[in-house]
Amino acid sequence: MIKALYTAATGMKVQQVNVDVIANNLANVNTSGYKRSQADFEDLLYMVMREPGAPTNSGYANTPSGVQIGSGAELLSTNKIYTPGVLEPTGNSMDFAIQGDGFFVINHPSGQDAYTRDGALRIDSTGALTTAQGFLVEPSITVPANAEASSVVIAPDGTVSVRLDDNTQANLGQLQLARFPNPSGLRSAGGNLLFETDSSGAAQRVTPGANGTGQISQSVLERSNVDVVNELVGLITAQRAYEVNSRAIRVGDEMLSEVNNLVR
Repeated sequence: MIKALYTAATGMKVQQVNVDVIANNLANVNTSGYKRSQADFEDLLYMVMREPGAPTNSGYANTPSGVQIGSGAELLSTNKIYTPGVLEPTGNSMDFAIQGDGFFVINHPSGQDAYTRDGALRIDSTGALTTAQGFLVEPSITVPANAEASSVVIAPDGTVSVRLDDNTQANLGQLQLARFPNPSGLRSAGGNLLFETDSSGAAQRVTPGANGTGQISQSVLERSNVDVVNELVGLITAQRAYEVNSRAIRVGDEMLSEVNNLVR
């Protein structure tokens, strides 16, 4: 009965984490390029009262399953799901989306490259192509002063060109995308930014559209891949699981109370 109290308590804790993860998904339902997270759990250590296959009391046979009692559950990981989000036309020539695998490469002030699926790019006062937070996009692209931002064109393969005031076209360079062996291993840092880790593997910079990498679309944004209906169902399920575990604690407490009453 005492063990049941602690076991059910671990169930309540993991459901609290589950609700936190779902709440964050719902909060970012309109965040460009956001990928939903999923909480994964594992069972805890088992108290083995009889090993499977141990001899029975008679000694003529072995037990087929044994006796093993678990100790509850705990959080194993939070895993980002990189399914594509809906592409929403914006009419803004500085909005871009990656159709397929890959991440935009960002020159972060920390000195370490950052990565994002958010293609809401801007042009700063020097003409450099940046994120909405002002971080430079790599490779560096600079729009000449005698060109308008609305005339910037990015081809599906990342080639950036612009129409100048004299109606001539100028090639400004070519964007590259980064791919990872395990994108779920990237570290989330807020601001729609991700950082490389040992778990994600090293970034591989690839030309958009090459070797299975996604292509770039202009005047559209990739919305989050959060499905509100599924998240709400998951929220209800987590709430019910939390209630069931709290009920198990109450049952264990009532049984313990009955045992205590026996000695009165």
